[in-house]
Amino acid sequence: MSHIIVGGGLAGCECALALARAGLPATLFEMRPGRPTPAHQSGLLAELVCSNSLRSIEPTAAVGLLKEEMERLGSLVMQAARATSVPAGKALAVDRELFARRVTEAVEQHPLLSLERREITSLDDPALAGAEAVAICAGPLASDALSASLRQAVGGELYFYDAIAPIVDAASIDMELAFWGSRWRPEDDDYLNCPMDREQYEAFVAALLAGQKVPLRDFEKAVHFEGCLPVEEMAERGPMTLAFGPMKPVGLTDPRTGRRAFAVVQLRAENRERTAFNLVGFQTKLTYPEQARIFRMIPALRRAEFLRFGSIHRNTFVNAPLALNDELELKARPGVFLGGQITGVEGYPESAASGLWLGMVLAARAKGLVLPRPPRETALGALLGHLQGEAKGFQPSNVNFGLMPPPQERVRKKGRKEAYAERARAAFAAWLAELPDALVPGAEGMV
Repeated sequence: MSHIIVGGGLAGCECALALARAGLPATLFEMRPGRPTPAHQSGLLAELVCSNSLRSIEPTAAVGLLKEEMERLGSLVMQAARATSVPAGKALAVDRELFARRVTEAVEQHPLLSLERREITSLDDPALAGAEAVAICAGPLASDALSASLRQAVGGELYFYDAIAPIVDAASIDMELAFWGSRWRPEDDDYLNCPMDREQYEAFVAALLAGQKVPLRDFEKAVHFEGCLPVEEMAERGPMTLAFGPMKPVGLTDPRTGRRAFAVVQLRAENRERTAFNLVGFQTKLTYPEQARIFRMIPALRRAEFLRFGSIHRNTFVNAPLALNDELELKARPGVFLGGQITGVEGYPESAASGLWLGMVLAARAKGLVLPRPPRETALGALLGHLQGEAKGFQPSNVNFGLMPPPQERVRKKGRKEAYAERARAAFAAWLAELPDALVPGAEGMV
C-alpha cells in the first residue's frame, strides 16, 4: 500500500518528496487545473499566490533558522527557491513560475511518485481506501466539499482572511519618479522605491479609507491574520500606521534629492527579468477598479498597468491542539494526517516545513523507526510546539523566537537574537545526529 497526499502545494510536495527519499511510494492528488481556486492562476504544483517572498534569510532571524534546518533535512522547497531566487535584499524571493515549474518537475519525474489530477471531496473518498496513511495538505484553499468533510471530522472550523498584493508591469512604472535601494543598504538595487510627500501620502490614506471593498458573504466574518493585514485595514488603525509600517521611509534616501521622503512604497521584482513587480505589504481587499484608481495615486505608479490585482480569500485551519496529536494525526480519524497551513502554521517556509516533518513522520512509521521530536529550542521544534500549545484562542503563527523557551541564563537585549540562534543551531545539530540514517537525506536523495 502506498501513502496518499491530498494537495499539491508546498506542504504536499515536501511530504511526497520526503517519503520518496525514504524509498516509499506515494500518490499525490491535486485538483487543479480541472478544479480551480479563487487565488491560483495555473495548474503548477507549489504555486505561490500571496507573495513571491519566503521572507528573511538572516542567520539571526527565526525564519532564517527554519530555512537552514529545512535545507539540512533535504527540503525540496528550499532547493527550488535557491535555484530560482531573485534579488530581494535580506529576504529569499523567487521567480514564481520558475519555482513552481521546478517543484512540479521534481514530483512528476520521481519514479516513486504518482501525480493524480482530480479532486478529493471527502475523507471517505473511495480513492483514499486502502492507503497506508492519508496526508491532507490541501492548504487554506481546500475545496468546499473537502473542507466540509474535515469540519465534520474535527467538530468545528476556524478561518481568517488572507489578502494578496497586486503586481504591476515594469514598463508602466515612471522610473523618473522612483529609485533603487534597500533599507539600510542604499547601494543595493533589490527594491524599487516610490516616494511620496506628506500631502500625497495623506490623500492616499484618505482614498484607502473611502475605497470600496469586496463584500464578504453574509455568513462570513472577517478575521485577518495580524502578519498579513490588508493595507486599507492598516490605514484604519491610524493616519500614520502605514508611514510607520510598510511605507516607512527609514533607511531610504532618494539619490536625486539627497533627502528622505515622507513615505515610500517599495516594489519587489516578481521574476529575474524584472518585467513585473509586486507592491510590498500592499495586500488588499479593495475592488479591482478601486485598486487601479487608488494605487495610481502613488506618483511613480500614475500610469501603472496591473498584471494581477490584489484579492482576498478565506484561509481554513483547524484548532490544532484539540484536533491533532503530536504527529499531526487527526485524533478523531486515526490514519488521517494534516500538513501545511491548514494545521495552524502561517507562511510559506512554515507550511513547507510542516509538510516536510509530516513526510518524515510517515516514513518513520512505515519503517518501524523511532523519530525523535526536534527540541523546542530549534525553529522546527518551536513551530511544531505551537501546534500542541493552548487550545483556547488558538491562532495561526509564523515561526518566531517567542515560541522557543527563554534562555536559562540572562542575555542582554542586544545579543538576544544571536543567543537564540546559537542555541538553536546547537540543539538542531544534536537532534540531527540522533535521526535514523534512513530518514537523513544523502546526496542521492537531493533533487
